[in-house]
Amino acid sequence: MNRCRPRSLFRFDRYCIALAALGLATGSSATEVTVVGLSPSKAVVQIDGGAPRTLSIGQKTAEGVVLISVDRGDAVFDIAGKRRTLKLGQQHAASNRSSAASVTLSADTRGHFVVDGQINGGAVRFIVDTGATVVAMSSADAQRLRINYRSGNLGYMNTANGMAPAWRVKLDTVRVGEITLNSVDAVVMENQSMPVLLGMSFLNRTDMRREGQLMILTKRY
Repeated sequence: MNRCRPRSLFRFDRYCIALAALGLATGSSATEVTVVGLSPSKAVVQIDGGAPRTLSIGQKTAEGVVLISVDRGDAVFDIAGKRRTLKLGQQHAASNRSSAASVTLSADTRGHFVVDGQINGGAVRFIVDTGATVVAMSSADAQRLRINYRSGNLGYMNTANGMAPAWRVKLDTVRVGEITLNSVDAVVMENQSMPVLLGMSFLNRTDMRREGQLMILTKRY
């Protein structure tokens, strides 16, 4: 997909997005719990790679993780309905494939994955691009979607046609099939004839699995 995506580097004030080729990850949807700290009645955990949070005994998270008890070197959790004992620094991933939103995409004749979706409730056609760090679109698409991109952070990107202005924005919602994600990073390119790229700011929040000419995306968080 190099033909249709930005090929170099987004540079913004205090913000830098490198475009690097990334392969598809293999895996199923899961609740990942990592113990990063323990105290007599509390545990500090990371869930699905998020920021550390402190749980008290008996507390249940939005992901359904419950802290049952804490010992000196480990903690007992209820994860996806099963009790698990995790030591400090240990991680556990509980499969949650059945309840997670997912979508299956088919490759076109050129091997591209193209899918209809929505940005902020407006209809778009995405090209899945694992080499784009963020969702990217032209200023024409942004205007059609009523995105006030000029209020975002302005920077410049080196393209095949030279330097071009680009704005960093935050999309309220991005929807593909049954998967809806909120607060998704994106960039808008001025005067660029380009498709809407479904980049890694969306894809990193899913599990991606290839099965021949099919790609299955399953929502992680």
